[in-house]
Amino acid sequence: MEDRVHPELRSLFSVLPEVAYTRENLAAMRREMQEFAVGAAASLPVNDDVLTSERRIPGAPGDPDVRIKIYRPRASDGPLPGLLYIHGGGYILGSADMMDPALQQLVSELECVIVSVDYRLAPEHPYPAPLEDCYAALRWFSDNAEELGSDSSRIAVMGPSAGGGLTAALTLLARDRNGPSIRFQMPLYPMLDDRGLTKSSHEITDDRVWNQAKTRLAWELYLGTNEEATPYAAPARATDLSGLPPAYTCVGDLDPFRDETIDYVRRLSQAGVPTEFHLYPGCFHGFEEYLPSAEISQRVIKEYRAALQRAFSQ
Repeated sequence: MEDRVHPELRSLFSVLPEVAYTRENLAAMRREMQEFAVGAAASLPVNDDVLTSERRIPGAPGDPDVRIKIYRPRASDGPLPGLLYIHGGGYILGSADMMDPALQQLVSELECVIVSVDYRLAPEHPYPAPLEDCYAALRWFSDNAEELGSDSSRIAVMGPSAGGGLTAALTLLARDRNGPSIRFQMPLYPMLDDRGLTKSSHEITDDRVWNQAKTRLAWELYLGTNEEATPYAAPARATDLSGLPPAYTCVGDLDPFRDETIDYVRRLSQAGVPTEFHLYPGCFHGFEEYLPSAEISQRVIKEYRAALQRAFSQ
């Protein structure tokens, strides 16, 4: 695989540690990810132009409250567009806290209000718990947009990897529950298909990056005792994609989710959903987060932020 990696990413790829995920080491992986995120955030200057807060909001009936983080400009004119952000991590890792610096910068660049969902993780909380947490956050955001200085008619949803899968699932759920309204969806290199039938899902086996084995374990933990995934759990299974909000997505050609992303784009387009798509050669899963300073990473970030800006301004 290494000889196929983009030249700008090759030196980083060569020194990435090989990490295999198991049920037994999941807690340790979570701790390491959280410690790394906290350390990285502490090394960055505080963005005084962005107000960051958190609160707990009501979850689905019978579910616990959902923790969210809110980012908004310290000063702004008029109601701002809103972005519901859903973090990645294979449905089993990650937290809203690890995205603080990136989301603060996004608020500054796009002048928007962001609500980030700290949804429950599998296997302790398998499907549908994470999705219901995201839906509760969307509903709360829409209902309280005015209080946040935002506009409920201009809320987009965005997330990478499993956050992309939840983004796609949430747009389906909101459509079928008749709201809240979503202006735009941005599932970046999304985790959509539990079946593992595509060529790319078998092609990427290197333990230095997200691969076939990690994907298989993550789906097992996320689906729990469900015998067969529903389209809300694995959006690749959805047969009707009509009536969904316009979409933007991207994926690297060394990502195990490459083929399911391409297929989803094709079916969105066939369903009449305006969709923009970018395929980046030589790029592995989450490469722009591993090495954000690389030109290829900067290009990815610039392009998806420009797409958000266009969606907000329409």
